[in-house]
Amino acid sequence: MSTTVENDAVADGHWHGSAQERKGFFTDTSICIGCKACEVACKEWNNNPQDGTFELLGSSYDNTGSLGANTWRHVAFIEQDGERIEAARESGRKLVNLGMPSIRPRTDESAGAQPLGGALGAAESGSNGAGASGGGLPSTPPMGIDLLAPGALDPSNPEDIAKLDTTPPDTADFRWLMSSDVCKHCTHAGCLDVCPTGALFRTEFDTVVVQNDVCNGCGTCVAGCPFGVIERRDDGTINTPTDRDRSAADMDVPDKNTANKCTLCYDRLVDGQEPACAQTCPTESIKFGDHDDMVDKAHARVAQLHSQGLTEARLYGANPNDGVGGTGSVFLILDEPEVYGLPPDPRVATKDLPQMYAKAGMAALGMVAAAGLAFLGSRRP
Repeated sequence: MSTTVENDAVADGHWHGSAQERKGFFTDTSICIGCKACEVACKEWNNNPQDGTFELLGSSYDNTGSLGANTWRHVAFIEQDGERIEAARESGRKLVNLGMPSIRPRTDESAGAQPLGGALGAAESGSNGAGASGGGLPSTPPMGIDLLAPGALDPSNPEDIAKLDTTPPDTADFRWLMSSDVCKHCTHAGCLDVCPTGALFRTEFDTVVVQNDVCNGCGTCVAGCPFGVIERRDDGTINTPTDRDRSAADMDVPDKNTANKCTLCYDRLVDGQEPACAQTCPTESIKFGDHDDMVDKAHARVAQLHSQGLTEARLYGANPNDGVGGTGSVFLILDEPEVYGLPPDPRVATKDLPQMYAKAGMAALGMVAAAGLAFLGSRRP
């Protein structure tokens, strides 16, 4: 990898002569159902250890918390409370509530729906099992999906989101958004620029990959990533914000103490396959292909949502003039980037190095000139 200065910006050395097109993701969060299938597929294919135990965080329905050395794809559950909803009412913004996936009775196409038994059946019928009437099962939010019904895992119809109510919900509870986050594979990759051992390299698909057998675990790349994606791997556990005191089960932890992140399934790409997360996604929320095609699809999808009244939809990472030169992973989000834990104006740490070196050189020359003048002046009689 080489770094050059082009139009006062840092330009990474890409494989411009490669026969391969730049590859990337387009993650459409408007049709993400939060099933975490992509997260599981990523762990399974890449042999990544689990993050702690399989319990919820306590502060969220999530159980992994964020991207990290062991979780290269993370499905974020954006749970917003009444304060955020009240702010939406005051601003008049058309926020979207995707809701949580719902589980309903398994149905058979020939026999029809089968009733629930036991306590769930009693709750559905309005009985608490002791003859008293109850409130029944809680109602499901919009975009609920019967995960057990025939065809439930078929790709969802993106048109369905147009039926959502975009007015701020009259509730003191939560507004739900889902987002499958991943490494951005930046055009100007800070992690790659600052790596002192050359452990990170840019592939022929214009993605950024770590060579764990070369990485010395110094962690310089961790500080160089503006998105907080890359991390060093420890023993396969993480300390979540709740500081829960528990340890993961014994497991094999490959590449311990080295930096780890999404490789965009480089081993699959060289065999002509798509990444495991994109192949697994049941709603086709994660799309994979040539980067330029993904950006075009993303712009078309935003225009479609805007025409349907969902004016808060926007793209993240599709601007080649941002602080990282655009990203290989483009996202369609339904609110401000900060809501999803994304920096609103990411900037690669090495972007200003040429200007900084130039100014430091000028300052050094000025000091040398001043010292020379002072020496000559002291020699006058």
